[in-house]
Amino acid sequence: MSRVAVVGGGLFRPDRVRYEVAEEGVAEAYRMLLEDTPELDPRDIEFIQCSYFSDHLNQQLCMSWIIQDYIGQHRKGGYRVEAGGSTPLDAIINAYFLIKSGEFDLILVAGWEWMSEVDTATTNEFIASASDTDWDFTVGGYYNGYYAALELRHMQLYGETIEDLGMLAVRNRNNAVHNPYSQWRAEHGTSYVTLDDYFNDRIIAWPYRRWNCALISEGAAVLLLASERIARKYSDSPMWIKGIGLGTDSMRPGDRLANWAYKGVFPDCEAIYPGFIGKPLTPYPEMANFGFAREAARQAYIKAGISNPVRELDIAELFAPYDGVELCLYEDLMWCPRGEGKTLVREEIVMRDGELPCQLSGGLTAFAHPVGATSLLQTLFLYWELTEQIPRKFGDPKLQVSGAEKALITGHGGTGCQGGVIIFSR
Repeated sequence: MSRVAVVGGGLFRPDRVRYEVAEEGVAEAYRMLLEDTPELDPRDIEFIQCSYFSDHLNQQLCMSWIIQDYIGQHRKGGYRVEAGGSTPLDAIINAYFLIKSGEFDLILVAGWEWMSEVDTATTNEFIASASDTDWDFTVGGYYNGYYAALELRHMQLYGETIEDLGMLAVRNRNNAVHNPYSQWRAEHGTSYVTLDDYFNDRIIAWPYRRWNCALISEGAAVLLLASERIARKYSDSPMWIKGIGLGTDSMRPGDRLANWAYKGVFPDCEAIYPGFIGKPLTPYPEMANFGFAREAARQAYIKAGISNPVRELDIAELFAPYDGVELCLYEDLMWCPRGEGKTLVREEIVMRDGELPCQLSGGLTAFAHPVGATSLLQTLFLYWELTEQIPRKFGDPKLQVSGAEKALITGHGGTGCQGGVIIFSR
């Protein structure tokens, strides 16, 4: 079966709020792709894989039909995938499957979300409707609260501190000031921030301050995926998809008491519970960590031939809508033992100049989080990293990881209800 590569992409600049409609945002991203890929004839594209999260935010059902028409691809095959926050990652994986199967050679993945069509409270309500509307949402459940509860449990078990969360918030913003496409830089300029600035920020849902929470964004992005047969027609340096993995978990975090994937598969996952906390019947993952990520990472590492991810990966972009999620993902991606995510922060392993830098783009809390496009934006950033285009694209070499060859991205929906992992290489 053919290998599959990312050979180009483009984005609508989330740093510039221009009150454009979503279709013009996708068109802008598509124009960037065409400008950067002069070898691409739009007629060569065989399929359009669309990605958006919410019909409510679009105020339109079947929005993908409008998008395909607007960019002149309405006669091509295409459809939308939807999986909450995992939607854009799943769109990439679906395009990968379609090319891997031999059905297509060239697919355009297009994602977008316009989250300012309604006020912030309504946006949060629409997003929260992706939680269980029978049991959680109806009693006031919002994602700020859900994720705060998960992080409090993780803090109770493993002892990370507010300072650890603050270090991630500061890192993301200080990375984003070097990203000219970032929403944070557009709104706050290019000055660095400090932990003192973080502690002066207001609390949203303890232990999270506003800086720990994902942005509400308007944005769009496109990626061009190609089979090995034609990839080098469009790029001298394709970014190959080396491994993918998918996983799921229960809709309600409170149901995560039993370990659906244990069965001896993850014998290293025995949690070190303090003596004063009741230990569940099974060691992993309960609500303090993400079972989907452990399973998805296991699959992806096997396919990519990775046995020591911290040493073998060069850069990562994680789907972390709240900073505590990132600490958990370090553990669930098997970068460290359970409960030691905080150590990777304190020892600066995941900082800009660390052994495995994460969120160099600024991530969801400082780059942008237009849900249906988020993982596309992060993948495009990784494409620029692995093809060493950051200095040219950003006009600033600060975020370029010299010689980077392997990258990882995660995505998930809900509170880790479904998601995946992709590993890329030069």
